[in-house]
Amino acid sequence: MAGLAKIGLIGLGVMGENLALNIERNGYQIAVFNRHTDKVDAFVNGPAKGKNVIGCKDEETFVKSLERPRKIILLVKAGEAVDQTVAKIKPYLEKGDIIIDGGNSYFEDTRKREQQLASEGLFFVGSGVSGGEEGALWGPSLMPGGDKQAYEQIRPIWEAIAAKVDDGPCVTYLGPDGAGHFVKMVHNGIEYGDMQLICEAFDLLQRGLGLDARKMSEIFEKWNQGLLNSFLIEITGKILTVVDQDTRKPLVDLIQDKAGQKGTGKWTAEVALELGIPIPTIDAALTGRLLSSMKDQRMVASKVLAGPAQAKFSGNVERFIDAIENALYASKICSYAQGMALIQAGSSQYKWGVNLSETARIWKGGCIIRAQFLDRITQAFKRQPDLPNLLLDSDFREWIANAQAQWREVVTTAQNLGIAVPAFSASLAYYDSYRCERLPQNLLQAQRDFFGAHTYERIDKPEAGFVHSDWSSLVKAKAGKES
Repeated sequence: MAGLAKIGLIGLGVMGENLALNIERNGYQIAVFNRHTDKVDAFVNGPAKGKNVIGCKDEETFVKSLERPRKIILLVKAGEAVDQTVAKIKPYLEKGDIIIDGGNSYFEDTRKREQQLASEGLFFVGSGVSGGEEGALWGPSLMPGGDKQAYEQIRPIWEAIAAKVDDGPCVTYLGPDGAGHFVKMVHNGIEYGDMQLICEAFDLLQRGLGLDARKMSEIFEKWNQGLLNSFLIEITGKILTVVDQDTRKPLVDLIQDKAGQKGTGKWTAEVALELGIPIPTIDAALTGRLLSSMKDQRMVASKVLAGPAQAKFSGNVERFIDAIENALYASKICSYAQGMALIQAGSSQYKWGVNLSETARIWKGGCIIRAQFLDRITQAFKRQPDLPNLLLDSDFREWIANAQAQWREVVTTAQNLGIAVPAFSASLAYYDSYRCERLPQNLLQAQRDFFGAHTYERIDKPEAGFVHSDWSSLVKAKAGKES
């Protein structure tokens, strides 16, 4: 254990501890530090006992325990904690040292930090880390962005600790400054959409069809053997098998239906609005969480607000289960199409040059949204790197065409039963809007011009540009002629 460590890590929460053990297991001596030093002792004398780990009790000792150029991972809470940690270690750093933010920082904050530290001769890499506790320990999906030269220096370690799939480690350089954290943010937004869609499928199976947890578990396990094969479908099947030891009821039925969020989904929605990219499935997932938090109001409303007269499904149950599977997959395609379009727009706006095929590839393993169909997304962007939307890819286009009848059936049936499926519905509306040659916003433009002189463009006179009509005078003139 003699000598200087290859890399250091600050922040010994569960993610930090597991990532440190991952790094050490892959042959790299690591130094660790935590602002509460009792955690350092507990880690070094516990999970890391006998391993190639150096525990440090202050910032100076920590920095001096690292070989140059120093590589320091921060796994602290996003926001002020990142700036405070950087400020505390910066006096001991030297030009060329590399700070790596592995938390869920807002990409604009990462851009500012990278620019500021670059002016001081230091590198700052914003690297998304996805996979939860297990991923951190055994191989996450890593999404680094920042100076390419800095990434090349950490690349051997990143490739060693990342999850491995058939076509390589789940890590790639995504682009300058905040590119990595932007991609991780959108990844989390897609994750919101995925989870909401699965919850809506669960609700249709449970409330719509009256199935119990055991039967639903079997359905999710079957789905996981086909097109829907993914981490989230897999764990859903497992969750539904767990029985509470005290009540002997399915544990999931004893969990309060109030969902939390940590902000990355909200950031995704806000940035999408700024960049003008529609992401209705992800927006619906956010709305679903917000509505779930209104538990007290929902309890009151459930007693006084009427629903449809038809409360039970009366069709072929097995056929409808198959329809839900196809609707879930079609909706999932729309969710990923929205997310990839947002990454494409962000890359264009900030001139990052994000490779969408590689982005989908590194999500195939390690991360929360890992799924079999990511390989199809990878191939779609390999075929056409500038593909404007996944829905235009021949593979996905054909699949949705074959599935849309069942997709529409599921949404219609859910509405008739009074079961909310906001993400299913939003995905279908996105598809129908995107494939529509002429939307009703011509009327909207007329309305805007009528009350606010906001102008509009004419389809028969494109050379005229934006024009305004005096609608009140036109209406009066018409009324005068008719009288």
